[in-house]
Amino acid sequence: MQFVRFQQKEGLIAYGILEDNMIYEIKGSIYQSFRKTGKTFNESDVKLLVPCEPKNIYCVGLNFREHVNELNLEIPKEPANFMKPVTSVINTGESIIYPETATRVDYEGEMALVIKDKIKDISIEEAMEHVLGITPFNDVTEREMSYTTSQVTYCKSFDTFTSFGPVIDTNIDPENAVIRTYLNGKKVQEGYTKNLIFSCAYIVSYFSRSRTLFPGDIISTGTPCNVLSMKDGDKVEIEIEGISSRLINYIHNPKLHKD
Repeated sequence: MQFVRFQQKEGLIAYGILEDNMIYEIKGSIYQSFRKTGKTFNESDVKLLVPCEPKNIYCVGLNFREHVNELNLEIPKEPANFMKPVTSVINTGESIIYPETATRVDYEGEMALVIKDKIKDISIEEAMEHVLGITPFNDVTEREMSYTTSQVTYCKSFDTFTSFGPVIDTNIDPENAVIRTYLNGKKVQEGYTKNLIFSCAYIVSYFSRSRTLFPGDIISTGTPCNVLSMKDGDKVEIEIEGISSRLINYIHNPKLHKD
């Protein structure tokens, strides 16, 4: 099943199930119980929004060995992690804005887990029972700032630096998913979650040991190797194999468009 959140032409926002380019509107909660309303929409006739509204966005870094190597860092003994503010979130189709202070802005194509329940202190064995599904995620990063340890959260928290969606898929196995990133139509990343240093189950359990997780919270699981910089006018797409809709964003540098 693939959940979406969408805005109708009248401005109304609703949740739905995406099947063969048609959206079946639902009422209720995607985390508990819901029903179809009988209304349907063509995917091309609505605006797709981020598929959930997280209270918190957690990210794991340095979770693919090849990516750790390309940054010339050591393999972490526990998940390297940080948070991204909800103010950094944009929808698919919208633009990533190049900050005034940035010198290099990179994509980081990832797979994110969407939490289903309110949980705390969950074991590794039961962790995945509390995951609703997965969604493509772009952990946009100001790379030069990221090399300073004290700036890791700062360099990833600019407005427009978080994008995910446009669907939550409940059928794909998170522990055996394939992530791909395309820059201007060229494949630049491909990673297999079976090769993660820290498994999805471990990550969920790890976070739950320090904090309460809520339905809709996002945990992104790390990017494969070959992160590259983006420039004004670029198009970046994140794909998870088995999800027909890619996460698509564009790069806009206001400094290059001043009168």
